[in-house]
Amino acid sequence: MIEVKNLRMQFGGIRAVDDVSLTIETGKITGLIGPNGAGKTTLFNTIAGHYKPTSGQVLLDGEDITGLSPHELFAKGLLRTFQIAHEFGSLTVRENLMMVPGQQTGESLIGAWLSPTQVREQERAVRTKADDVIAFLELSHVADELAGNLSGGQKKLLELGRTMMTEAKIVFLDEVGAGVNRTLLNTLGDAILKLNRERGYTFCMIEHDMDFIGRLCDPVIVMAEGRVLAKGSAAQVQADEQVIEAYLGRGLKNKPGVAA
Repeated sequence: MIEVKNLRMQFGGIRAVDDVSLTIETGKITGLIGPNGAGKTTLFNTIAGHYKPTSGQVLLDGEDITGLSPHELFAKGLLRTFQIAHEFGSLTVRENLMMVPGQQTGESLIGAWLSPTQVREQERAVRTKADDVIAFLELSHVADELAGNLSGGQKKLLELGRTMMTEAKIVFLDEVGAGVNRTLLNTLGDAILKLNRERGYTFCMIEHDMDFIGRLCDPVIVMAEGRVLAKGSAAQVQADEQVIEAYLGRGLKNKPGVAA
């Protein structure tokens, strides 16, 4: 679904993403891991239109989307969540979800005046979809709670729910498990797996929790110093000597007390 070709993102003399080429396959949950400063979030931001790359290409289903803005990519079904959830704190959970679908007639003053029946019908349909998403994510008990009052894990679930209010093709998840307790993390993992298996969502996710990555992701791509270092299953990349060295600063081979 996504093909990245020789992508480079440079800030002054720093190459945060340095000649990266990779693919994200349709119907997969692809993990993206690497030590801090590896360039993972910069890569996400460049693919998702928050940065215009210094050079290289990004293709979505064969279409060149390099440099398109986030709202243009949203319309094409490419969505991105953030490590810190971006909810509308003064709106309820349900209202946060209902705000997502674009081109609603009621967004226009003229449309609200001239087509009140259509506005009501659209709002009814959007509300029904929002309630379905709330039930799917097991958030019914906080549906009418202000989003700003939710726990960190509930906010992450809400952010995932917003992607369900659109016709998403691929969702980029940036550290969806950060700051989430183990119970809600399991709920998040269940929701991601269900969306993938039952609704055909394609995901690419940055995550530091290797147990979470191992449960959800195959393949896993490893970045270090702005480049792709390795790709394989979670077990394969964790056993890769180059990956171990990138994380720990040295390999485990020939280390006293550790079997090669």
